[in-house]
Amino acid sequence: MTAELVRGQNRPLPQVRLEIRISCAVPVLAGATLADENGTVRGPQRVAHPGAPALPGAEVPRQAAAEHRLAVDLSAVPEAVHRVGVFLALPTGTTGPLRFGAVPAPLTTVHGPDGTEIARYTVTGLDTEAAVVALELYRRQGAWKIRAMGQGYADGLAALLADQGLPEADTLAAVIQGTTNPAPTAAYDHDTRRAHDTGRDPYDTPAPADVPPGGPIDYSHPRRPRHTAPPTPAASPAADGQPAPPVAGDAVGWSTEERLYNQVWGMFEDLTRTTAAYRSAVDFADTRLEKELDQALADPRARLGDGNTAAREAARARRDQLAEQARAALDRDLAQLTAESEVVEPALPPAYARWDSPAWHGYRTPTEPPMALRLGDLHLPESLPLRIPLLVRLPLEHGLWIDSGATTMPEGSFADPAALRQAAMETAVALAARLLAVHPAGEFAVRVIDPAGAGTRALRPLTGAGVLASPPATGAAGVTEMLERLTRRVDLVQMAVRGGAAGSLPDGVDTARQLLVVNDFPHGFDDRAITRLRYLADEGPAVGVHLLLVADRADAAAYGPLLNPLWRSLMRLTPVPDEHFADPWVGHAWTYEPALVPVGSRVVEQVLDEVVTALIKRK
Repeated sequence: MTAELVRGQNRPLPQVRLEIRISCAVPVLAGATLADENGTVRGPQRVAHPGAPALPGAEVPRQAAAEHRLAVDLSAVPEAVHRVGVFLALPTGTTGPLRFGAVPAPLTTVHGPDGTEIARYTVTGLDTEAAVVALELYRRQGAWKIRAMGQGYADGLAALLADQGLPEADTLAAVIQGTTNPAPTAAYDHDTRRAHDTGRDPYDTPAPADVPPGGPIDYSHPRRPRHTAPPTPAASPAADGQPAPPVAGDAVGWSTEERLYNQVWGMFEDLTRTTAAYRSAVDFADTRLEKELDQALADPRARLGDGNTAAREAARARRDQLAEQARAALDRDLAQLTAESEVVEPALPPAYARWDSPAWHGYRTPTEPPMALRLGDLHLPESLPLRIPLLVRLPLEHGLWIDSGATTMPEGSFADPAALRQAAMETAVALAARLLAVHPAGEFAVRVIDPAGAGTRALRPLTGAGVLASPPATGAAGVTEMLERLTRRVDLVQMAVRGGAAGSLPDGVDTARQLLVVNDFPHGFDDRAITRLRYLADEGPAVGVHLLLVADRADAAAYGPLLNPLWRSLMRLTPVPDEHFADPWVGHAWTYEPALVPVGSRVVEQVLDEVVTALIKRK
């Protein structure tokens, strides 16, 4: 299945011989840089470009064109090369556009030797940039991975090469530009140009003054279809200029589930960008107001005159007008996203749906695991009624940590620490129940470590239904036994996979994916148990053992920096609303809300009863 990457996302490469295809609306130069482990390009001989198209392990096109195919053989690159960067640049000295913001976003796709598409990345968020590092292939622990970069450079190819430490970058950039002649291509239709959000590159955010106040800006997801009027205006809701009604699953994908996943991600990106535009416009208005007020007060003789008062009032009026225009644009986009959310939310399958969704009413145990799981909701202060589902791909690449300590939002915190710990465990139980429910019967197992029995009440939905793989482990002996069992499973599966005998595991080894829920960590853990837990957190996800930790980090302060790698390896969630998520584009602080079961609802018990019935039938 093709991976749809977004900026900053990475993915393992299943093959080392690749073909990278680039599609753009205008001719562009394509090339590759071969850098060391620090990202430094040691000389011009490590840059594949139209004037020197072939290097060991990389071959690029010989001229500028709207479509390119780059051949990469990672097994043939020199040992000193740890990063291969694929770059695009607009040719200079032509009648073509001078910045990527004036053209549709370039599309890059990665294919295997047989033509199978492995990953794709649309390079969005560019404005004044004339060159961009689109993709990076890099070594990590002996294996190769791909990362969607999207790092743009307004000063063009020379700045791109200089940023990678290349000596005499200006000279090489001039050579590359001078050896290219654009290949014939269809005329560029300037009506299709897209104005993006001031080059919203998370690594290079422009000054607020670069934001065009009140201008028409399109922040839609580049790969999501736009709602336009059908050919017959009389029958179209968009005939009066309004967008067509949104449709659930209106995104790319091979299945309904994948299309809904991509649509939710597109809504998340749209909300990120429209909010960034609003904040930048308001910041621009405030900055200009300060400058105009300073100018009005610069002349001491005119500070008290009527003209000075009028100038200050006019400056404030201009500021308010710009802010109102920005808010109107934001409200328009929020209305569209809210309408889309109202259509999408009821159509989400159980793995993506809230616990109060109708999707759970007719729940039946699935025959295939889902591609993603809902962990909660995200929202921004400017869009409080609008919630975007927080979906993570399965199987989980990282463990989860439900933080039972204090939160950063006073209005969302508990005065009673015991109540907060109880809420954290209830959140963990709801997640465990969801994971059990969305996997086929017998393919997912949940185990619990509760050293002091503090989570007994919260665990009742799981223990009462009888869905736990074994009774909750209590006391120091129970902790040790549970960790030994799971550590042994990880070791055996790792050895079997490395030896090519994954189907020949000893009897008694549970081959189902495992979720280990640990309550009240580090209570009941000695140094050896902590070492084993860290091992499970690091090595478990690759062989089907996942960790869900319920803990207050302050309780483990005595261990000092020893546990810092553990906390960093886990995805932090909270049992109450809290601002601790940042998007990968501009770094907005998003408020996370956990996926909790409505008060008084028995949906979890009903779903788990169905899970038990399916397990009995399977046996």
